[in-house]
Amino acid sequence: MAEPLIIAIPKGRILSEALPMLARVGIEPEAAFGDENSRALKFGTNRPDVSIIRVRAFDVATFVAHGAAQLGIVGSDVLMEFDYSELYAPVDLGIGHCRLSIAEPAAMAEGDDPSTWSHVRVATKYPNVTRRHFEARGVQAECVKLNGAMELAPSLGLSSRIVDLVSSGKTLKENGLVEVEVIAEVSSRLIVNRAAFKTRAAEIVPLVEGFREAVGAARAA
Repeated sequence: MAEPLIIAIPKGRILSEALPMLARVGIEPEAAFGDENSRALKFGTNRPDVSIIRVRAFDVATFVAHGAAQLGIVGSDVLMEFDYSELYAPVDLGIGHCRLSIAEPAAMAEGDDPSTWSHVRVATKYPNVTRRHFEARGVQAECVKLNGAMELAPSLGLSSRIVDLVSSGKTLKENGLVEVEVIAEVSSRLIVNRAAFKTRAAEIVPLVEGFREAVGAARAA
């Protein structure tokens, strides 16, 4: 029997929305998978041919790109940042909706006009996306790479602006920041390792089609 297919799922905001999607495809992880406090990283499922790993969102793409996992669920923000050629993203799952935005202190925004920017210093965990966005506008961007707590950067003088994911905007508001520009709308995608898609097509193609059908059913409901 072939080794089980491994699906990489991100911790955090996408996890709760991914579980119903997996159920529609007929994959039910063991109970501990849904427990965010569990320190386990690899889980069995109701299918002996499918296992799941739970890792950081940015690491999902790395595990799948390098073939350590054959499939994964990841936000389009991660795909934009890393642009892995080894990945195939066949299905927009329609979950994990948010946006990648530029934000700055509310007091600054009152008299600010983004169209006049020529140089910006930005704190973000998306330096590649950020630079490309500003370069397309002819703006020089100095990016300060952070992996979290972006909202602190302006108040502590690390940068005047941030680029980060925004959903409700509550975290920005609580830290005195406002959105001033949306770089991209974000949703979660099913990703597949390209080499595995060729060598294990008999196993992977039905799963991909199952996810595609599940998305269609969810939209029709």
